Amino acid sequence: MTTILLVEDDPIIRQTVEYALRRAGFNTVSSANGLQALEVAATSKPDLILLDLMLPGADGYVFAQSFREINKHTPIIIVTALDQESDKIKGLDAGADDYITKPFSMQELLARVRANLRRTREQDVLSNEPIAIGDLSIEPNQLKASVAGVPVKLRLKEFQLLVTLASHPGVLRTRQFLASEVWGYEALPTSRTIDVHIRRLRQGIEDPSRFTYIHTVHGMGYRFEPIPKDE
Repeated sequence: MTTILLVEDDPIIRQTVEYALRRAGFNTVSSANGLQALEVAATSKPDLILLDLMLPGADGYVFAQSFREINKHTPIIIVTALDQESDKIKGLDAGADDYITKPFSMQELLARVRANLRRTREQDVLSNEPIAIGDLSIEPNQLKASVAGVPVKLRLKEFQLLVTLASHPGVLRTRQFLASEVWGYEALPTSRTIDVHIRRLRQGIEDPSRFTYIHTVHGMGYRFEPIPKDE
């Protein structure tokens, strides 16, 4: 059974969300303390984490950063009342895959949970064939990428974005297409999540490279094409 870790210090929200998750067929474990939640995550090995930001012990940012040091693939969805753009960016940079602000509908929360779990488990978003382009090499089945022979550390969503883009060089990929392919969303909740992951992906593959790979098509999306930096 799929296990979801809920890290939330409000007892009413925690009990309500746990009840809804269990009715939907998920196993749940929970913690009201960010520091203790790291221990719970280590023992329960959850398939997905729902994470509040304002927590005792260690806040959600610290939890996400610490968890990502040992696990880059388990989806983290931040669920918080902090709705400023800076809070969202900070949370996504800390290691979250997605971001939901309170108040939220339970239907939306469950839809996001299912979509993130589905895209984590399904490999149809990833090509099976190795990709070599510019000085970048990608092994989709091994979840590995390297630039000029040096391994690049990417989180799962960043890796899925990379493969989705690099599988069709020169082709425009809209934000809606990427939301569907990588996050499994029929409707795009916000472009900020995609933009932050794109920025992190650029840092991972372009900073050490002789090429610029990901090009923004303003108002539309992104195109993947290796262009030497000296041009």
